[in-house]
Amino acid sequence: KVVTIAKSKKFRDNHGKVLLEGHRLIKDALKAGAVPQTLFFSTVGHLKLLPEAEIKRASLVKVKFEDIKTWSDLITPQGLLGIFSKPDPAKMSYPAAQLASSLPLLLICDNIRDPGNLGTILRSAAGAGCEKVLLTKGCVDPWEPKVLRAGMGAHFRVPIIGSLDWESVPTNLPAGTQVYVADNNEPDAAASTASVPRVAGRAGSAPVKSSSKAAPEHEGEEGAAGISELAAQHYYEDWAQAPVALVIGGETHGLSPAALRLAASTGGKRLLIPVVPGVDSLNSAIAAGILLFEGKRQLLWRHKQEEDRQEWPVPG
Repeated sequence: KVVTIAKSKKFRDNHGKVLLEGHRLIKDALKAGAVPQTLFFSTVGHLKLLPEAEIKRASLVKVKFEDIKTWSDLITPQGLLGIFSKPDPAKMSYPAAQLASSLPLLLICDNIRDPGNLGTILRSAAGAGCEKVLLTKGCVDPWEPKVLRAGMGAHFRVPIIGSLDWESVPTNLPAGTQVYVADNNEPDAAASTASVPRVAGRAGSAPVKSSSKAAPEHEGEEGAAGISELAAQHYYEDWAQAPVALVIGGETHGLSPAALRLAASTGGKRLLIPVVPGVDSLNSAIAAGILLFEGKRQLLWRHKQEEDRQEWPVPG
């Protein structure tokens, strides 16, 4: 009953607890400083794979493997489940290698509602060395089991700040951050589409017309105005100057007009990933991976250029 309840968002929100499954995820959580409440295991051998000092803080409950198999969301259950206090990013101890590779690159997720997509995006953010990930209200809960499974430990490698109002997003960004949005509209199409409400920034589906359920009519008009005013460029052109933030929108609802306003207010642009004509635009998780690693490449290249200039000063 406890495990079943722990899978619900209401329980996670009301009690500040999350459910983790499998050796790797639980081990990553313990190493990062997450506080275990209860560990369910089918054999003592499962506990031997975990740091002894950390698991002593939890209640240990031996159960039948058949029970864990019933509770599990995995195709091949490992016989280990844990209920943890919901991790606080400010109190986590992220891996030294992750911190050493961290870049002034932030990710903002807007209306990412598919658990598999969000988990994959978080995994890419950790792999690219993002400094932080911000999730606006409307995104799926990052502690939902399917997100955790797709994230492959990313939750304990990069700070994730969830359920943010757009008004509070700027306060979570470093001073001077430029915000860019992923877009699937052609750069030269802004003028011709200004009168047709479309939702920009969706890295994963065709543009949404005004008749779509993506946004109320007034939001669609506001979004269209934002699109027409926000300059666009291809993703491989120069754009990543520290610090920089990238907004990825969901495939169904797209970007919020607030995302476009934030980008415009910081001097950001729309980033276009061109695809072959007639091919539907990219899945949001794939687009996020492309843009994050391109941002990483540009930031590292810029850093190297600065180091070279310091090493070889120009005479005069």
